[in-house]
Amino acid sequence: MSIVATPALAPNRLHTLAAGDRPQERLEKHGAGALSDSELLAMLLRSGTQGHDVLTLSNRLISEAGSLAGLIQWREADFKKLKGIGRIKALQLITVMEVARRVLAHAGNQSSPVIDNAEKAVEFFRPYTHGLLVEKFWILCLNRKNRLLKCIEITSGTANATLAHPREVFREAIKESASGILCAHNHPSGDPTPSSADIRMTRQLREASIAVDIPLVDHVIIGQPNTDPGGLGYYSFRESGLI
Repeated sequence: MSIVATPALAPNRLHTLAAGDRPQERLEKHGAGALSDSELLAMLLRSGTQGHDVLTLSNRLISEAGSLAGLIQWREADFKKLKGIGRIKALQLITVMEVARRVLAHAGNQSSPVIDNAEKAVEFFRPYTHGLLVEKFWILCLNRKNRLLKCIEITSGTANATLAHPREVFREAIKESASGILCAHNHPSGDPTPSSADIRMTRQLREASIAVDIPLVDHVIIGQPNTDPGGLGYYSFRESGLI
């Protein structure tokens, strides 16, 4: 009678590490800065599965994404492709990545910068739009010198449609006592070429801005240079003479 050998499970890396070399012990002793990307991710995941310890799982995630930052663009389905990550862990990781995106955006915009042209607006919004898979529409409320008062997200839509009504836009501008506004939204495809709906909405915004006497400084569509036919990575309605 032949005996079929059972494949040996890969050794659990956590068990092979000395106690002082495990991520949690190193975190407690040396702080988060001492941990590698995979160790930090392992602390978030907390556990692996049989045959896939948490450190191995963390290394596989980073390898598949290309880097820790690459995980910001992942969706639930992307995370769940890896054995050891179910729905709950996938949602937890998506949440962490969204927190990271928002922290990055706000950390870079703690001051009140002057935003008086499209390039400055795009620079401001890059952390907000990095890896986004849906369209979002924001307004920047500005004072008389075009210095930022407040950035407000007006709408967050699906992967192919989100528009804002002038009523919503200028309600917020009036609430913040803005002397002017700059509108921006992203195109997840990376191509910032305006759609007919984008052009129609911009005309409505321009007309409303005249009616309420709050100038529309610009409306900027943010994409990526490598998918922009013009190579800029953004489209400015003012630079194109439409405002």
